[in-house]
Amino acid sequence: MSLSVQPVRWSTDYKNKDYDGILLVGHSIDDLPDELEGLKSPLQDYSTVDRGLGEEVVVVKVPGFPGDRLVFAPTGPVNRDYDDVRLFSEAAAKGVKRVMKAGMQRPLLVCPPHCDYEKSTLAAVLGALQALYMPLELREVKLSLHSSPHKVAVLGVWVKEQAEGEDIIALATALESGRVVYRDIGGSDPERMAAPRVAEYVTELFCNTCVQVRIVSDLSTLEKEYPCLAAVNRCASAVPRHQARVIHLEYSGEGPIQETLMVIGKGVTYDTGGADIKAGGFMAGMHRDKCGSAAVAGFFQILAKLKPKHLKVVGAMAMVRNSVGSDCYVADELVVSRAGRRIRVGNTDAEGRMAMVDLLCEMKEKAVYEVSPHLVTIATLTGHAIRAMGPHYSIILDNGAANLVGNALQWQKAGEVLGDMFEVSTLRREDYDFHKGKSEYEELLQSNNLPSSATPRGHQSPAAFLIMASGLDKHGLDSAQPLSYSHIDIAGSSGPFPGVPTGAPLLAMATKYILQL
Repeated sequence: MSLSVQPVRWSTDYKNKDYDGILLVGHSIDDLPDELEGLKSPLQDYSTVDRGLGEEVVVVKVPGFPGDRLVFAPTGPVNRDYDDVRLFSEAAAKGVKRVMKAGMQRPLLVCPPHCDYEKSTLAAVLGALQALYMPLELREVKLSLHSSPHKVAVLGVWVKEQAEGEDIIALATALESGRVVYRDIGGSDPERMAAPRVAEYVTELFCNTCVQVRIVSDLSTLEKEYPCLAAVNRCASAVPRHQARVIHLEYSGEGPIQETLMVIGKGVTYDTGGADIKAGGFMAGMHRDKCGSAAVAGFFQILAKLKPKHLKVVGAMAMVRNSVGSDCYVADELVVSRAGRRIRVGNTDAEGRMAMVDLLCEMKEKAVYEVSPHLVTIATLTGHAIRAMGPHYSIILDNGAANLVGNALQWQKAGEVLGDMFEVSTLRREDYDFHKGKSEYEELLQSNNLPSSATPRGHQSPAAFLIMASGLDKHGLDSAQPLSYSHIDIAGSSGPFPGVPTGAPLLAMATKYILQL
């Protein structure tokens, strides 16, 4: 499979005639560096007839410039208490959309570095690439017609020095390739990216790379090794094209391993809610419930491109469809997890934690033999995450061992570098109490029967359930072998529907574990 990533090139000459227009991204034309002095005059002239310059994207005719066109996409102020690097990526995305509307096919993006934002140029490039993504289904149609699978022929990036250009293009291309994988899996419809087809996509993607892939598809194996996931899969298993897959991935960097990341992604290909069905129009968009697994695959794509040394990453994608029918799992059922915990199902629409918990248990079993392990679950898990923090932020919660080393704050800081934002939440004793069994029949209660958005601490308590049902609570700070674990809820940050998935939290993951910026 040839992954379709938008071609990107660098140039040290903003008047390079290989391009058919200039896209300038910045907060003020008065602060342009000397190398870009020639861009000031046309915009200063334009400002005499339009006081809106600096407030919205404008297109100016400038004879002698590439394509005789200059597009200015302003960021607005960038020095207020609440400003961040997203201003550059958002302005670039708006600018690229205007560029395409103007008919350009070879735009040159000019975003000079800002003194307060070390990676502002890279952030702008990534913002432009987000807008240039073409959905997988459209690319496949284009390729079948022998047409280009890209919205523009090439995206140019102005840089002051050649070395800077090579670094930016290498990083942007690698990061974007991971986000393309994320969007392909997370954004494609529930048939194109049903579990078996995700397995095919991932297997082909990593063929002849440094990433090892192993697929578990046998129903009896799923039932034995991952009983909670198998319960969710029970109804869908009757339809071959909807049957569950567990996709295992592994990367080992060159040299002695110094750190091991073990990451599990929720990959619910479609969430009907099951027997607790999503009624009243709330089912639309539920093909996006696989963005946690999409993040896992996307991160391994970045690993395959950048090949970081001394790092081992073990991944698992829990691909399953939460179907409704005569054989679907129901509330009141008792399911014994891989860790031997007897769980009472409270709500079949809380299937994400069921899909991941046995994989988390399996990772826990392996982690005790790894070097400096850290376990992570990533999921579009709760509507409460959106209600609590809004629609643009990932939420991270640490267990005791992870909190001891400030892990959540490290993720939050990493996210700020390229605009992949995090809010830090905290696990409390009430979260554990909430999921304790309510009768002698069960040890744990999977969920109450209310939506998470209507449940106090609705995004925190599922992490406590994952810890207890996987047996990770036996590896707390009070144990002989504590294990570091974080849960990341990307329900808010994974992107709007309708719309294109964002790729969250890939940029933060790459910054923390690969780029180490």
